[in-house]
Amino acid sequence: MNLEQELKRYLGFDTFRIGQREVIETVLAGEDVFAMLPTGMGKTVCYQLSGYLLDGLVVIVSPLLSLMQDQVERMRAYGEKRAVALNSFLAATEKNEILNHLSAYKFVFLSPEMLASEGVRATFLREKIGLFVIDEAHCISQWGHDFRPDYLFLGEFREMAGNPTTMVLTATATKRVREDILEQLGLMGIKEIVYSVNRPNISFRVEKFTSKHEKEEALLKLVDKLGTPGIIYFSSKRLAEETAHRLRRDRGRRAAFYHGDMEPLDRILIQEQFVSGQIDLICATSAFGMGIDKANIRFVIHYHLPADLEAYMQEIGRSGRDGQASVAILLYANGDEVLRRQLADRDLPDPNLLHIPDELKETLTEAEKRFLNYFLRSGLSEVEIRERIEKRRLVKQENLQALLGFIQTEDCRRAYLMRYFGETDFSETGGEGCCDNDAASLEPFLRQEEDHNAVSSSSFREKLHYLLLE
Repeated sequence: MNLEQELKRYLGFDTFRIGQREVIETVLAGEDVFAMLPTGMGKTVCYQLSGYLLDGLVVIVSPLLSLMQDQVERMRAYGEKRAVALNSFLAATEKNEILNHLSAYKFVFLSPEMLASEGVRATFLREKIGLFVIDEAHCISQWGHDFRPDYLFLGEFREMAGNPTTMVLTATATKRVREDILEQLGLMGIKEIVYSVNRPNISFRVEKFTSKHEKEEALLKLVDKLGTPGIIYFSSKRLAEETAHRLRRDRGRRAAFYHGDMEPLDRILIQEQFVSGQIDLICATSAFGMGIDKANIRFVIHYHLPADLEAYMQEIGRSGRDGQASVAILLYANGDEVLRRQLADRDLPDPNLLHIPDELKETLTEAEKRFLNYFLRSGLSEVEIRERIEKRRLVKQENLQALLGFIQTEDCRRAYLMRYFGETDFSETGGEGCCDNDAASLEPFLRQEEDHNAVSSSSFREKLHYLLLE
């Protein structure tokens, strides 16, 4: 079989990107595969082409509604009408219609929670599954506020389905995280295809401040200078909103905010406006960015510390997917780690939830309900549950120390990151454009003069729009 011909026939591409061919050849040979490919390298091609060349249904478990909806729409735009997403946007009649005619589809996207539904699961088990895909698999190993315990039961579904050929995909994971993912899925010993996390076209910078006020002013000055589009990440939903409003009101910028408390349709709208170029700046929490199909993002700024270096690489990897130079800037004020430590502790579940009275369960947050349901389904004893939570606490502390090491290092930041992910080839580290510790300049990322003029001429219109419509 000539895979290049099949790639052109089904997807219209002439050549494979890094890792794609190797992943596809593995599943076509009937082997399960864990693939870690750099952000922006087109992991979707791996399961799309494999799916076309294999008999049976392709089931893709995906963590975000907006992500699966975007993937379905793109497939349909290219003529594939047998793609569908099973999600909470659907009315009961629409969901039942899909499930009653599941054999009419080739690619079905759904969340781990949807697959946990007994009725949905039973319907899928009646079908021949040719390929089982777990996308953004790092979600299995990350215990955070958005923890998805139903990811941990995907191995159980896979076994019930007769162990179909399985493709596990992610962009960033250390060796320890990869082992945890595969252990949770019951896939130890499968073929691993792991490529470098390094993105040579992204320059790294850390800017340090003595106060939060100083950092806030620096952010506004940076956004004034940098060429767009860009993403600014916050840990605080309130601050993300306030900064977006301030950029529109005081700077005349086309900015918007995005976080998990927004209505799903509002989130999808903001995402589509950013992708289409109607918005230049997104002030967001970590809820934004997974699966974003926008190649020309020029910068990613972290106003607050990311959850860990894995999350950091995921988030900065959304820039520069067109191969052009982009910059990742982390802003650090003395004491920022205190907030990150508090968030890490808050994200971990309280084992005392096991003893909460039934009448109080409805008062729990969604995250607490997820953890409680996971505990009750896991079959673990209370002692084992407490041990697991404490183990996660220690891992989070280690991850924070590694992140602080990245901030404080005086050596090449790219080399630091690559060592963290267990890489040994440092040939693309150091030199012009690498990082601030290697004397990389911010100059290439500044807005051109015509961009400044364009913003100045539109400032009045932007401010009038803000006053009238906000």
